[in-house]
Amino acid sequence: MTLVLAVVAGALIGLSLGALGGGGSILAVPVLVYLLDQSPAQATTGSLVVVGTTALIGAIAARRSGNVLLARGVAFGIVAIGGAVLGAKASAHVDEDVLLAAFAALMLLVGALMAWRLLRHGNAAAGPTHVARPTLDDPIISFSPTFACACPRALKVLVTATAVGLLTGFLGVGGGFLVVPALLVAIALPLPYAAGTSLVVITITSAAALATRAGVGSAPDWGVVLVLTLASALAAVAGARIADRADTRRLSGAFTVLVLTVAGYTASQALPALS
Repeated sequence: MTLVLAVVAGALIGLSLGALGGGGSILAVPVLVYLLDQSPAQATTGSLVVVGTTALIGAIAARRSGNVLLARGVAFGIVAIGGAVLGAKASAHVDEDVLLAAFAALMLLVGALMAWRLLRHGNAAAGPTHVARPTLDDPIISFSPTFACACPRALKVLVTATAVGLLTGFLGVGGGFLVVPALLVAIALPLPYAAGTSLVVITITSAAALATRAGVGSAPDWGVVLVLTLASALAAVAGARIADRADTRRLSGAFTVLVLTVAGYTASQALPALS
C-alpha cells in the first residue's frame, strides 16, 4: 500500500511540474510526512530528490518541445544557489514542529495566491499560445551597452531568485510558484517559456540545497523516495506534453483546489503541535 501511495502521489507531483512548470513540489513534503511516514526533516530532504529529478526530466522534455530558454534558466538558477545554501543550513537548526508549521503557512499562502491569480488575472496569465521566441541578445542576459537600462529588471531577478533559493533550501520546495511569476514579470517571458524555463531553475536550486544537506540530520527512507521520484519523473514527461494541448487555466484551477485542501490538512496537523 505504501508503494501504491508513492506511485499515485508521485504522478500528481510530476504532472503538475511538467504541465504547469511548478507547484508539484509543494505536495512532496506533505506526501512524505502524512502518507509515507517520514519526519519533517526527512521529508524536506527527500522532497529535494523528488523535485530536482522530476524537474530535470521535465526540463529535458520541455526543451525538446522548444519551451525552454536554457541560458536564462541557468543564469537565474545560479543566482538562486546562494539562497539555497543558506536555507539548507538554517533548516538544520529549526525544530521539526516549527518546520512543518512554516511549511503549512507557506502552502496556505501559495494556495491563496494561486486562487487570487486565477480569479483576478486568469485571462492575462494565460497569454498567447503562439509567440515569437525571444533572442539571446536580450539585455538581461548579455553585456551589451543597453544592459544598464535593465538594472531594475536585474534587481527583481536577484531578489526573487534569492527568495526561491531560500525556500528551496529551508523547506525542500522547488519554488516554481515563485519562479514562473518572476520569469513572467521580471524577464517578460510568455507563459509557455516561463513554465519550461522554471524547470531548469528548480533543478539547479534543488541540487544545491541537497548537496548542502548531505550528511546533516537523519536521512529519509531512500526506497520510498526513489519510488516517488520515479513515478513523478515519468508523469512529468506526460505533463510537459499536456502543456502544449491543454487549457492551463483549468489545470491551474484544479491544482489550486488540491493545494488548498492539502494546506488545510497540513495546518490542522502542524499548528496543534506548537501549542
